[in-house]
Amino acid sequence: VAMAATRSVMRAVRVFEFGGPEVLKLQSDVLVPVPKENQVLIKVHACGVNPVETYIRSGTYARKPALPYTPGSDVAGVIESVGEQVTAFKKGDRVFTLETVSGGYAEYAVAAANRVFPLPDKLDFRQGAAIGVPYFTAYRALFQKGCAKAGETVLVHGASGGVGLAACQIARACGLKVLGTAGTEEGMKVVLRNGAHQAFNHRDPDYTERIKACTGPGGVDIIIEMLSNVNLDADLQLLSCAGRVMVVGCRGRIEINPRDTMSKESSIIGVSLFLATEEERHECATAVRDGIEAGWLKPVVGLEYPLEKVAKAHEDIICSSGARGKMVLLL
Repeated sequence: VAMAATRSVMRAVRVFEFGGPEVLKLQSDVLVPVPKENQVLIKVHACGVNPVETYIRSGTYARKPALPYTPGSDVAGVIESVGEQVTAFKKGDRVFTLETVSGGYAEYAVAAANRVFPLPDKLDFRQGAAIGVPYFTAYRALFQKGCAKAGETVLVHGASGGVGLAACQIARACGLKVLGTAGTEEGMKVVLRNGAHQAFNHRDPDYTERIKACTGPGGVDIIIEMLSNVNLDADLQLLSCAGRVMVVGCRGRIEINPRDTMSKESSIIGVSLFLATEEERHECATAVRDGIEAGWLKPVVGLEYPLEKVAKAHEDIICSSGARGKMVLLL
């Protein structure tokens, strides 16, 4: 009890109403959560920022948390204390998470022990905060839902962001031919450095023609799509027979011609990490751990913000001209 009293409050971002980035309020008197059975308390050093957190904050997403809440799921830090029944971790362990119970945009966060993983010494906390959602989502999109096989061609649309770079690294390591798009020259370079065989600028008006020239009549077997409300119609033209578009991200509606799927017997498949089973999450975790050990899983950290600038981070992740890695908050 004495120990709890010394650190009973913390700084954390709270959302009291759904809306724009301005509803993110940094408060300095939030109670430090206490880990229950099978939970751990993490002292947060870095927390990833994901586009989905902006959709949830705006109130337009399918899942609405009870207000008030603290956003954030990908944290990296050090175990502060453990709840009953937890044997896998002890105080002082370096860890990263896939999701938190109490919210990651905070100095301390509670997470279920089975959503927490050891962070190897070769990765820093910033990189640790860039693993969870991006790599698990990329692996799920490619293999659990997309049934990717070595030798197939994958197009990663929006390849310079957190999920995109993870998809490039994983696909390359697993023997696929990797094509990536980005919106800037710098973004294209990052994509090529992280596993893509070729990169295309999606601001170039005839970039889809260039992709077709690159793949030849065969087309693309799998498209990992971060902005389906813009690209889905064109994606269907790029696919091979039995090709599939994996919808990872979407910010609105789009008109397509379903006939385009008939001519190739192609598929449009939605991807949601939230719906993964325990077994599937375990499979993702194993793939990620193997990738870290083998050395091909190297999270690329992009823009970094202090907790005070969280509203700016939420603005930039949606409005910036082009991503270059995973955006993180530093504590």
